[in-house]
Amino acid sequence: NKTEKHDNITDWAVEEFARRGAKGLSKEDIFHYVYAVLHYPPYREKYEQNLKREFPRIPVYKNALEWAKLGKALMDLHINYESAEPYPLVRKDLAPTSAEDFTPKPAPKLKADKENGVIHIDSHTHLEGVPQTAWEYKLGNRSALEWILDQYKERKPKDPTIAERFNTYRFADYKEHVIDLVTRVCTVSVKTMKIIDSMPSGIVE
Repeated sequence: NKTEKHDNITDWAVEEFARRGAKGLSKEDIFHYVYAVLHYPPYREKYEQNLKREFPRIPVYKNALEWAKLGKALMDLHINYESAEPYPLVRKDLAPTSAEDFTPKPAPKLKADKENGVIHIDSHTHLEGVPQTAWEYKLGNRSALEWILDQYKERKPKDPTIAERFNTYRFADYKEHVIDLVTRVCTVSVKTMKIIDSMPSGIVE
């Protein structure tokens, strides 16, 4: 069976954009345009409360095609985050102790020290050199980096039966994957903010 493509953008939307001065945009252009506008800081700030309660109302800015190109760049970046180039964070590991000493098992931390640009992976490993701009790309109320850290934390279920029988997740099994993912999301965050900073000035209606 061939996969059928269904447009999420209606003919009415194309006509409405054209009526408001954004002629020549394809449905795909409009989709990317909307994605860009939803990342535009002045828009997000003005409609912060509305965006929590209802569907977004999208203004039509000048240079709509330019906005669409920025939206496509953002979407490509976000969809392909796992294949992004790893950001050159500096990994620091606790030096192993001598054979006579007892080396404790690393305790998971997954904490961000934004001020110093450090991510504490566990009690043995941390990453340095996180640029301040990387913390600015947010998913909801948290930065994308903090969101990743939170998703991989160990949580003990309150129900003792579930905790005993089904709580098999151990961060140590995913440590290297998380470190790799963090470096790639750091790149995505930095590039996202660069695109957002390049957005032209739009009048928020």
